[in-house]
Amino acid sequence: MSHIGIDLGTTFSAVATVDETGRPKIVPNPKDAETGGHGYDGNITPSCVGIIDGGNDFRVGAQPLKSLFLPGSKAAGRFKREMGTDKVYELNGKTLTPTDLSALVLARLKEFAEEQLGPITSAVVTVPANFANEARDATLDAANKAGLKVEHIINEPTAAAFYYAYKSGGDLSGNYVTYDLGGGTFDVTILNISGKDISVLSSNGVSTLGGDNFDELLVEIVRRKYQETTGDELDPTEYTKAEAESDKKVLSAQAKTFAAGDEIGGENIILTKKEFEEAISSLIAQTEMLCESTLDEAGIKVEDVKEVILAGGSTRIPAVRESILKIFGKKPLDDDNVDEVVAKGAALYAAYKSGGEGLNSIQKAALNNINLQEVSSFCFGTTCQSMNSETGSYEIINDTIIAKNTKLPAKVKKSYYTTVDNQTSVLCDCTQSTHEERDPNYVKFIWKGSLDDLPAGRPSGQQVDVTYSFDENNVMHCEFLDVASGKEKSVELSPESNVGIEEGSALEDLLID
Repeated sequence: MSHIGIDLGTTFSAVATVDETGRPKIVPNPKDAETGGHGYDGNITPSCVGIIDGGNDFRVGAQPLKSLFLPGSKAAGRFKREMGTDKVYELNGKTLTPTDLSALVLARLKEFAEEQLGPITSAVVTVPANFANEARDATLDAANKAGLKVEHIINEPTAAAFYYAYKSGGDLSGNYVTYDLGGGTFDVTILNISGKDISVLSSNGVSTLGGDNFDELLVEIVRRKYQETTGDELDPTEYTKAEAESDKKVLSAQAKTFAAGDEIGGENIILTKKEFEEAISSLIAQTEMLCESTLDEAGIKVEDVKEVILAGGSTRIPAVRESILKIFGKKPLDDDNVDEVVAKGAALYAAYKSGGEGLNSIQKAALNNINLQEVSSFCFGTTCQSMNSETGSYEIINDTIIAKNTKLPAKVKKSYYTTVDNQTSVLCDCTQSTHEERDPNYVKFIWKGSLDDLPAGRPSGQQVDVTYSFDENNVMHCEFLDVASGKEKSVELSPESNVGIEEGSALEDLLID
């Protein structure tokens, strides 16, 4: 019986467990994973799904990746960026959602983990810190479809910090930054670590910024150079993001290289480290601005940061590390495999949250006294009416109930009051925003409903209590209670609830603060 942690990445995924000695270790993927081969040789698995060799069955891993960027490809990748959206993929006559594709990846990881570890007791799957509620729900839904028992999810940068805190043996003390730049997403998290006590102070991210964007820019450089040299458009099959990814790695180690390491369309095209860094400079500038704003939110200065912890393969790029040095004034910690730290941290967290089930005495001792304090990555609120002091009239506003960076789990109650006599219905909604925002036009409505059948004949000013409970998985429970009658409306915003906008809901009969 084993507990596993899964880093479900945009470009690559990894699975880890805690061994008999209490140490986290990567569970290697099989050779020729997509064909079910045996023997294990890789620690990360491409997050790619496709049909190969004219077959009808979906395969996961390296083989579908080979054709991913070719015209007419029967493969799908990078779908993590679309989690929680209406995006669909057509593969071999079948329509698949990002959740479906993620479930196939997770099922494959589960399969080869079971081959080596036996039955899986529980799993923790990681998500980017900036993942919205819909994307988190979609991830949990994918895990359920894959047959995984997932009771907890954890933010990727927090998992990395969790691993480093464990690895230090309780020696970490102070404010730390987890800088997580992977293939498709970027997260920066400020944490306070004291021994094995970890508190998240602030976290931000961009769900569409990562190594994949760097690869696209290299493709653009090569196509431009080819056109300038030959006057012709480059055949897209001659240089894809697969070749660009390989060249990107070479340029991290040397000043220049031939594109694809050889001729392209009969031409030798030279790529330089300098022009690559110039091309990605605007993206790196985005990461720098996000680092600065996250420090501000945490209320700490650069000099208060003790170390910068790295996660994600794109942190190997020299320009990224130079940017980190510029922002934080210190070189990041560089003593572990940045592709593996998130999965290892997730494995530790899975064992940590197990309550000791299935763990031996050594494993229990290794995890003893680790404490983790997560925070909300977003603001959550509800709409209400409020008196405008300048105009003397009521206006609809968004009122924050749970603020960003609130420690989790959290439970907050606010009281509101009905606005008109004989009001028998009250609008109920839950909003999400990246910062405290009063204007409802600039927030996201993640649920709308109504509290109906309230007693007739009552005057205005009836108290309605709104209570939000937010757990460590970033799952929200919302309760709207009419105090006098005891009638209530509640909703849990999780995959099992399958809720969204109730029929008949309208922006009427609002509450007054």
